Amino acid sequence: MEDFDFIKHAKDCGFTEVAETDPGKFRFMKEVRDMCRADKCNHYNKSWNCPPACGTLEETAARASRYGNCVLVQTVGHAADEYDVEFYTETAVLHNKNFRAFVSGALKKNIDIFPMGMGACRLCEVCAYPDLPCRFPDTSFLSMEACGLLVSRVCEDAGLPYYYGPGSIAYISCCLYNVKSTDAGAERT
Repeated sequence: MEDFDFIKHAKDCGFTEVAETDPGKFRFMKEVRDMCRADKCNHYNKSWNCPPACGTLEETAARASRYGNCVLVQTVGHAADEYDVEFYTETAVLHNKNFRAFVSGALKKNIDIFPMGMGACRLCEVCAYPDLPCRFPDTSFLSMEACGLLVSRVCEDAGLPYYYGPGSIAYISCCLYNVKSTDAGAERT
């Protein structure tokens, strides 16, 4: 496998902000999963990529522990005025489009990754869960929240702002990975 510059790739995909962080700092929190259980987004127990179908916190933490690197990607939007609510949707759509391109680029290089998107999966109008397998397993992702991560804390630990002031929104995703150095054959963490 050739070296792959995740930071450059993220910037090329159009993200506003990019930061590396240590996934060993991640705290997979029951409290975040409890927020999912409250079902304010109307996806709890209705999607392959949301709890409980996405697996337990222990399973997610074990999966994440296999990776030594993580890149956080952000798309920051600013409202034209205080009544401009369309920018929330437009910024979310742009973020998800860029994240799919980001993940696709890494997969084309045959890099083992664990991508975590933002918010509930909305690729299908109605998820096939629980009767049929996911229709888009290569382009749908667990969200950071479904994995039990408090996104503001992950950003704080990475030194990346989470709040950009009134009239702004930041959508955040991350991608865990391992990269092997081409010259030494040793894993870089």
